[in-house]
Amino acid sequence: MRILVLGGCGFIGSHVVDALLHVRHEVRVLDRGPERFRAPLAKVDYRFGDMREPADLSEAMTGVDAVFHLVSTTFPGTADLDPASDVRDNLIGTIGLLETMRKMEIRRLLYLSSGGTVYGAPEVVPTGEDCPLHPIGSYGIVKVAIEHYLELYGRIHGFSSIVLRPSNPFGPRQGHLGVQGAISTFLRRVAANEKIEIWGDGEVVRDFIDVRDLAALCAHAGSSTIEGIYNAGSGDGTSLNDLVALITKVSGRSVDVVYRPGRPVDVPLSILDCSAAARDFEWAPRHSLKDGLQHMWEWLNHPEA
Repeated sequence: MRILVLGGCGFIGSHVVDALLHVRHEVRVLDRGPERFRAPLAKVDYRFGDMREPADLSEAMTGVDAVFHLVSTTFPGTADLDPASDVRDNLIGTIGLLETMRKMEIRRLLYLSSGGTVYGAPEVVPTGEDCPLHPIGSYGIVKVAIEHYLELYGRIHGFSSIVLRPSNPFGPRQGHLGVQGAISTFLRRVAANEKIEIWGDGEVVRDFIDVRDLAALCAHAGSSTIEGIYNAGSGDGTSLNDLVALITKVSGRSVDVVYRPGRPVDVPLSILDCSAAARDFEWAPRHSLKDGLQHMWEWLNHPEA
């Protein structure tokens, strides 16, 4: 299958590319620049441009069978700073993508939504895909809106879409500026002998998933003919305080923690029910949180060329 990965040079995208190559798909990538942490892969057709530019998108999309949409210009902690840009770049940008796909008669799309933000403060934990959507920030609101547009294009234009709602992915090649995930930020601070900062009392509970497990599900689900919405997480919850304790064991270093006032964007408890993905794709996470932390810690100390 010939697959175009939008955002294939990013953190999650680069691992999805690896997973697609592993099962022998032909992979093309459209991104704004090359990967930060490794050289280009010989088997990947890289195109550099902006998915919001119709010419860049049309050229990259020529001859492909499916599109994996992994692009987001914002993060949960930053989207509220400029909601208009969030809507313009992500929501309107995705509608432009759908229109280009419609004109080029490409109907298969995998979209990476967000299991950590679309449910808001969930009514049921673990949270299944049929639970009410109550996003409390721009990031989650835009993700939900895009999901609705995918449903619209499926109903009107015959699109075959699959949506994955990941929890909190982590792993090698993840950014460390404090906006792309607690684990990456914490590990890099420990590696630099710096203090860890936690918003709130550290009892916020999150569902962390190794990016390799998420990438494997993306490759399998996106290349199938199955449609629908699926959670993608570990199904287990870990508080930030317990996460720090695990990082202490994995790194072998003492960790100093500074607690900051809590943020309204942080829901207190988020754990995903991933039984639907297990049922329909025979998928389950293969890597424990401790194993994933060890893997990422080793990468931080011996990064890929």
